[in-house]
Amino acid sequence: MKIAILSRNAKLYSTASLVEAGRKRGHRVRVLDPLRCYMRIEPGKFLIRYKSRQLSGVDAVIPRIGNSITFYGTAVLRQFEMMGVFTPNTSDAVLRARDKLRCMQLLAREGIGLPTTVFGDNPDDTADLLSLLGDPPHVIKLNEGAQGQGVLLAEKATASQGMIEALRGLYANFLVQEFIRESKGADIRCFVVGGKVVAAMQRQARDGEFRSNLHRGGTATAVQLSSAETDTALHAARTVGLNIAGVDLLRSKRGPLVLEVNSSPGLEGIEATTGVDVAGHIIDYLESRVRRRKAATAAKSANGVARAAKPLAAAPNGRAANAKKTVKTALGRQ
Repeated sequence: MKIAILSRNAKLYSTASLVEAGRKRGHRVRVLDPLRCYMRIEPGKFLIRYKSRQLSGVDAVIPRIGNSITFYGTAVLRQFEMMGVFTPNTSDAVLRARDKLRCMQLLAREGIGLPTTVFGDNPDDTADLLSLLGDPPHVIKLNEGAQGQGVLLAEKATASQGMIEALRGLYANFLVQEFIRESKGADIRCFVVGGKVVAAMQRQARDGEFRSNLHRGGTATAVQLSSAETDTALHAARTVGLNIAGVDLLRSKRGPLVLEVNSSPGLEGIEATTGVDVAGHIIDYLESRVRRRKAATAAKSANGVARAAKPLAAAPNGRAANAKKTVKTALGRQ
C-alpha cells in the first residue's frame, strides 16, 4: 500500500510514529507538506503535483493538518478524495471539527452531552447572553484553537463581560460555556480509530491552571472508560464524520460531556501514557479499508465483464438457430 501523510513536519512525533508503523508493515509511506502540493482541476480530471512531480498511485492519505493551514490543507485533501484516494477523515469532517460552534451544534442535535454553550454577536446582547448561561465561572473559547490556546476562565460576571468585549474588539469568534466544577480540572482524552476507542487517558491540570492539556503542564494517567463514556466518544466521532479522532470528555453529575472533537489528535501523550501502539491501530485500519475498497472495485469490474460477455455468448446460439432455419427452408424447396 502507498500511504501519504499530509504534515508540515516529518520530525513531529505523531508523523514519525505513523511513518514507522506503516513501513514496519511493509507499506510505502511518504510525508507531504500540504503547502507544497498544488493542483489542476478540470471536468472529470484531478491532478496533484508535489515539488514539480505528479502524485499518482496513492492508496490512502492521512491528514495531519494544522489549524493555521486549515483552508489550504483541506483543499489538498479534497483533491485527493476527488482522485479516489481513501482518507479516514474527509475534508468536510475536518472542517466540521475545526469549527467548534458547528461541532457543538451537531453534537447537541444528536442529544450528546456537552457543557451549556452560548454564542452571540451584538454587544447590546452580552448581559442577556450570559444570563442564558447562568452564574460564573464561565469558560470563553476562541472558535478555532488547539492545545488550550484561546481558552479563558472568567470567575466573575464583570470579568466575562470584559473578556467578551476585548475579543469582540479583535473581531474574534468565540463561544462561552458553563464551567463544570466537579471535573476538578481533569478531562479524558479518548482516541477513536475506525469506530473503536483504542486508548484513553485522564489529563489533570497543574495547580493554578484549569486547562488540562499536556502542553500546558498537565499530567496524564491511563484510564478505564465506562460504557457511557465509550458510547459518547464513539457517537461524537461518528456525528462529526471522523474515523480517527481525539474526543475530550468531562465527567459530570449529569454524565459524560463532550468538550471537543479533534481531527488531528497527537499520539505522543497517549502512546506514552497508555503503552498502546495507536499509530499501529491507524495503519491497520487503513489496511482493512483499502483492502475492502480494492475488493469491491474488483468485484464491480468482474460483474461488468460478465454482463458484457452475456450478449457475446448468446450470439453463436442465435446464429446456429438461424442456420437451422435456413437449412429447413432449403429442404422444403427441394
